[in-house]
Amino acid sequence: MDIENMRAFVSVAELRSISAAAIKLNHLQSNMTAKIKKIETYYNQELFIRNSKGVKLTKQGEKLYHQFKKILLIWEETENKMKKHDEKLRIGTMISVGGTQFSSALNKLYNTYPDLSVTLKTGSTEYIENQVLLGQIDVAYTIGSLNNKKIRYKKVGVEEMVIIGPNIDQYRTFDDYVRQKNILVLSDKCLYMTLLHNICVSLDIEQGDIIEVGDPETLVQFALMGMGISLVSKRIANRYNINHYLEVPSHYRYTDFYLISRLNYEFTPIEKQFIELNNSLSDTFKGIEV
Repeated sequence: MDIENMRAFVSVAELRSISAAAIKLNHLQSNMTAKIKKIETYYNQELFIRNSKGVKLTKQGEKLYHQFKKILLIWEETENKMKKHDEKLRIGTMISVGGTQFSSALNKLYNTYPDLSVTLKTGSTEYIENQVLLGQIDVAYTIGSLNNKKIRYKKVGVEEMVIIGPNIDQYRTFDDYVRQKNILVLSDKCLYMTLLHNICVSLDIEQGDIIEVGDPETLVQFALMGMGISLVSKRIANRYNINHYLEVPSHYRYTDFYLISRLNYEFTPIEKQFIELNNSLSDTFKGIEV
């Protein structure tokens, strides 16, 4: 049993596909299959159920998956300490995601590395991508992308979008509610503004004025006061206990969520730990792999 076999097992489990895991780890599919078979032989257990869509963990496979995740996390910590990598983390995210999503992971890292140096930048998707390209940060999470060829995008999930504002009830239709309403946005470069604009153009809905607001909490307060409406992720609505929101038409409802870095950038052990910890501690980052 070695680290590479454990990585293979974890990748197959998370991607639910041997072929997808082989591509991710740059292995031949036959080699990946052999690794999984070796682990199943070692434990004399069936760890995956094969089906037409891919593979699914058995109950014993679930147990092993969680154990391997712990081992890989400790391995990255060991690599960092023994190879004496700089204890620094330079990360970024959109304002709407916010640093609070990282707090649990950072707290654990600080317990392991008391001298850890953390740089955190927040802003629009455009700003965060530019900070990555300029080398001001190394790892970031964004909603949507600018498809820059110098950036590596790893899709890690989707965000469900909703409209928040005053007097939303079950009888409201999207077109009638949104028409001619003022739009609250975090900045003029906010991706949500672009998304809502594209929806309105596609559905031939006339928009009101654009009002820029500095932070998510103020945006939510202004929306509920009746100053305008805003397109936000359902996660944000839930964070602020907003129970009445308007669903976006199904064709426009979801947008991709990415982990990004510079093209060909190699994650440090601490960065890998950070990503793995986010994966295990926060619902926002479920499914992220390194």
